[in-house]
Amino acid sequence: MEIIEKRKQTIIQLINDKNYKPMKQKELAYLLQVPSNEREVFHDMLMELVEEGRIIQTKRGKFQSLLDIEKVGIFSGNSKGFGFVSIEGEKEDYFISEHATNGALDGDKVLVKIVDSPRGRRREAEIVRILEHANKTVVGYYKKNKNFGFVIPDNRKLGEDIYIPKSKNMDAVTGHKVVARITSYGDREHKAEGEIVEIIGHVNDPGTDIESIIRAYDLPAAFTQEVMSYVSEIEDVVSDEDIKNRTDLRDILMVTIDGEDAKDLDDAVSLRLTENGYELGVHIADVSHYVEEGSVLDTEALNRGTSVYLADRVIPMLPHKLSNGICSLNQGEDRLALSCIMNIDNSGKVIDHSIVETVINVNRRMTYDMVYEILFRSGVIEEAEVTETFEDEDSLVLEEYADYIDMFVNMKKLSDIIRSRRKERGSIDFDFPEAEVMLTDKGEPVEIGVRDRNPAHKIIEDFMLMANETIAEDYYWQELPFEFRVHDRPDKEKVSRLKEIIEKFGYYLKASTEDLHPKEFQKLLKSIEGTDEEGFVNRIVLRSMQQARYQVECSGHFGLAARYYCHFTSPIRRYPDLQIHRIIKENLHGRLTEERISHYNNILPEVAESNSKRERRAEEVEREVLKLKKVQFMSKRIGEVYEGIISGVTGYGFYVELDNTVEGMVRISSIPDDFFIYDEANMLIYGKETGITYQLGQKVKIVVVDVDKRMRTIDFEICT
Repeated sequence: MEIIEKRKQTIIQLINDKNYKPMKQKELAYLLQVPSNEREVFHDMLMELVEEGRIIQTKRGKFQSLLDIEKVGIFSGNSKGFGFVSIEGEKEDYFISEHATNGALDGDKVLVKIVDSPRGRRREAEIVRILEHANKTVVGYYKKNKNFGFVIPDNRKLGEDIYIPKSKNMDAVTGHKVVARITSYGDREHKAEGEIVEIIGHVNDPGTDIESIIRAYDLPAAFTQEVMSYVSEIEDVVSDEDIKNRTDLRDILMVTIDGEDAKDLDDAVSLRLTENGYELGVHIADVSHYVEEGSVLDTEALNRGTSVYLADRVIPMLPHKLSNGICSLNQGEDRLALSCIMNIDNSGKVIDHSIVETVINVNRRMTYDMVYEILFRSGVIEEAEVTETFEDEDSLVLEEYADYIDMFVNMKKLSDIIRSRRKERGSIDFDFPEAEVMLTDKGEPVEIGVRDRNPAHKIIEDFMLMANETIAEDYYWQELPFEFRVHDRPDKEKVSRLKEIIEKFGYYLKASTEDLHPKEFQKLLKSIEGTDEEGFVNRIVLRSMQQARYQVECSGHFGLAARYYCHFTSPIRRYPDLQIHRIIKENLHGRLTEERISHYNNILPEVAESNSKRERRAEEVEREVLKLKKVQFMSKRIGEVYEGIISGVTGYGFYVELDNTVEGMVRISSIPDDFFIYDEANMLIYGKETGITYQLGQKVKIVVVDVDKRMRTIDFEICT
């Protein structure tokens, strides 16, 4: 092996020489005096070097040094100064040392030059030039000195502080959260400079914390005057003109089922028994009737992409006059809808369906808890399924909703049939504990718990999934321009890593990585139900999955084991749903001419990409706000003892997740009575002398010792 590696090094040295000109294999062999009987071995070595990413082979078959190559990519910064550059089409990114960033900030589009890196280390590069800056402004904590100040960015990936001259600080004082515009991005020798353009508030002021995150992610909060003027022209009630040529379903018994605090009610459901099974109606607010394509309101909705749900507020995609008003399917109000009416047999199969423009009038606005109690008191739900106790023995709920009981009972039956059918085909059901934070009027977290998910939630989830699949399949076979929701097969390397981890707990994925079916994941999750490691295994399975996204090709949804899938049911809060509503309605009216088809073919790829990006941004903001509130909550609980489960192991410690979903780190240096060593292969830490181990999925007792509100981290120590 040493001889082969020495020969490889000789080849690399020759190719990396500044006087070397790209050559084909035959010329290289002649130059290196390779005997003819070793040409085949020489060829294999060259191919291995190409596969290892140490040299490249051009389209003309010539071998060339990587050091001559410049590539364009996106820089991802790290709080410690170094970073990575990802190149489109390449699986592995390039390491950028602290001295090779050339002043680049997180998210910048950069030109890099590949540099030689020691054998066994990841590929390296240096930034030659910044092509496009991603950050025009920075949100952060201002610290004032006598003649200048600086902003410590909230985004830790931005690394260095931003220098602020005294004349450009807007009289900010230490402790203010500010927005700073970057006036100079700096370089290898100079720091970035900026000027303060807005003071958000003092770090201790109520609401400043979440407002800072909103600004940092450039979320558009308030609507412009132009948008509000457009909205003011929209009528508050449905007119006779609006309902012309629509199917009138106002006499059909239907309800909305949502959370207690929900105000944007965009889906209603109806159910009737038929000779062969069920007629399920999923009635969705016809938002596209009010949001005209290309209007200032449409442009704003596309820019937002989705509503964002934070701990203390909602940032809506559409103004409240629409989202809580004329588009919301409020009880007792005539509303315009786009209805998907499905005839489903007793096995849960959709026999036929129709998509129609309708006018509806919701009979009752129900909550999940109300439907849950009705089902329980009707004897539909067994006691084992109940996660809460209904103590009021004299409840009048059955009397109050007597006209709806049969419908809810049948909804539960149909939901069970649909869910069973979906499970049979391999759909993966991740039942994660979802954190719920209770805040005071000043935004202080007073309680963190797990949000309930009862059978009523599952009914609505099953009905919405059924409508989404039905619509997607319909438009796939019509071969019309459309926007689908897709979820690709898991990455092979991540699945291989997953297999290694779960096998240490005695669980297995039996199929090969290439032939893996979602049913294998389903079986795995079923086998861990009720175990200590259930939550942990659920999460590592999720991490092995690809991220769902929107695209114009229907490539299927792996997690749902669905060949066809789209988002149709939430146009008040998601732009993709609004987008396909337009296409569906144009098709219903016979207006999808060649010109309109060409129009949609042109715009949909960009719209789908924008929707995916906006969705990811919203998820990141929601995650950061939740982390912030968890840190604030635990800052009042220093010294308290909890029991949790080890959810991650690294070279510098391990993470512990508590029952309330709070996660903190036990640093390896804080573990007493021994010198502890990280065993990466087995994902554990063990004591050199005592042999004590801490591994994934293990229960441990910890004490809260510290929090870092700026970094949003929590430190635990093992309870001894």
